[in-house]
Amino acid sequence: MSDPVEPGSSRLAPLLKWGAVLVVLVGILLAPHPANITDQSWRLFAIFAATIVGLIVRPIASGAVVLLGVVAVALTGTLPPAEALRGYADPIVWLVLCAFFMSRAVLKTGLGRRIAYLFIRALGKRSIGLAYALVSTDTLLASIIPSNAARAGGVVFPVARSLAEAYDSTPGPTARRLGAYLMVAVYQCDVIACSMWITGQASNVLIARFAQETSGIEITYLKWILGAVVPGVVALLIVPWLLFRIFPPEITHTPHATELARAELAKMGPMSRHESLTLVVFLLVALMWATTAWHGINSALVALVGFSALLLLQVLDWDDVLSERNAWDVYIWYGGLVRMAEALSETGVTKAFAEATAGFTAGWAWPAALATLLLVYFYAHYGFASITAHATAMFVPFLVVIMGAGAPPHLAVLLLAYFSNLCAALTHYGTTPAPIYFGARYTTQRAWWKLGFVVSLVTMAIYSTLGVAWWKLLGWW
Repeated sequence: MSDPVEPGSSRLAPLLKWGAVLVVLVGILLAPHPANITDQSWRLFAIFAATIVGLIVRPIASGAVVLLGVVAVALTGTLPPAEALRGYADPIVWLVLCAFFMSRAVLKTGLGRRIAYLFIRALGKRSIGLAYALVSTDTLLASIIPSNAARAGGVVFPVARSLAEAYDSTPGPTARRLGAYLMVAVYQCDVIACSMWITGQASNVLIARFAQETSGIEITYLKWILGAVVPGVVALLIVPWLLFRIFPPEITHTPHATELARAELAKMGPMSRHESLTLVVFLLVALMWATTAWHGINSALVALVGFSALLLLQVLDWDDVLSERNAWDVYIWYGGLVRMAEALSETGVTKAFAEATAGFTAGWAWPAALATLLLVYFYAHYGFASITAHATAMFVPFLVVIMGAGAPPHLAVLLLAYFSNLCAALTHYGTTPAPIYFGARYTTQRAWWKLGFVVSLVTMAIYSTLGVAWWKLLGWW
């Protein structure tokens, strides 16, 4: 007989979460606001803040939370309905939507699995080589697939689990044979891969939008990877090795892995027509994104053309589009957040908040203010279950305060943008693939958090030293 407390407690949890949302909403509405902020702007801030809390505590799905926020904005007259819904016509939102559709082609055709097994065949003779092979797969796919859940969860995770089980490493007594190391190493490096590409995860395009609106600095597809390539590659080389030293697998040599990869590739046979077409379309889209400054074609239009090409070539059909639930979910919350954040930045609320908090670092030299605020921003992610919620709530205010302290704008933008991704390493809920890898039950929560903290120190140090030096060499600050 089940414990009678459980049903009640499960019903109570959503009520408590909604309670947190309402407390924030009502608390802000009742609080006095600065004289230069209108009642309408303050109401927008209250709804926006309540929406962010909803994204953190998740009383219902994230997309539904944001949609309710958009409805509230329109229903209360805070914004006219056409203005409240304008985010859904934003080219940036359509770029992300189309990128999700294109990523489905990688899964549907098997191209992602083929890439993974090619890397394993080349690098998989040792367990650390397996980690590098899986990480290389994820990082390469991040150049075009904005869903780290689709990459790390849909493509890489099943392969990693199969490799662990091939060496009799399963959750429990045999977890440390191989599986625990692979799960931790792949996830920690997925976070780095997210930081390296503007398509690394869905929120990066939003972060780039915030940066441009706040500082006037545009981070294009090419500029994002150019800025991240040196610190990112170094981090990808160091982190699997570091974890191999401090959290080593019992099995260090894995010659059968290359045999498994060869067998899987033989089973897949030669690259199919649809795989080849997908690869060609992806390479052309990536090339067009990287050369936007030369041809001037909007990045969203490039994504639409690439997606349309996959439809015309019948790599994808309309049922694939309709069944891509993650894409439509992102479209709903992304479009809503884009518009609310944009409208909020126009009200002066963000500026007022920055001015109020700037006193904390008043009189400090900008390097000290920059370092302190970056640490606060980074480790605040312990309180967030989403990169999107974290960046939406904190990116703009922290960027304004850091620039107000005298830090070079480029330096502030790049460090905050990359740190927005790297901080997801800390917990087992930091970004979408985290519950997948932790949920495989190869590691304890204590070990996961401890290793995540160690990795965070390493990646922050790499980006803050080597990255800063690289951007100086590029003449960006």
